[in-house]
Amino acid sequence: MRDKRSRFIELGEARVTKATQMLRLIGNLANSNNYEYSAEDAQKIFTALDAEMKLLKAKFQTALSKRPKDEFKLG
Repeated sequence: MRDKRSRFIELGEARVTKATQMLRLIGNLANSNNYEYSAEDAQKIFTALDAEMKLLKAKFQTALSKRPKDEFKLG
């Protein structure tokens, strides 16, 4: 059985690569020779992506803040 760290690395690399590829595909929508869109349409895309990134960051920050401290002190 793989340890947690190696699973994290394997899945993290695969998922970030996939997400990056999808973001590039979304970026292709900016080509006005192929697509018609308004500034409002673009802003809706940015808002949706920003909201998801905020949720993602919050999940990691919450998980990291729950970790026990490495240092032990009495008093």
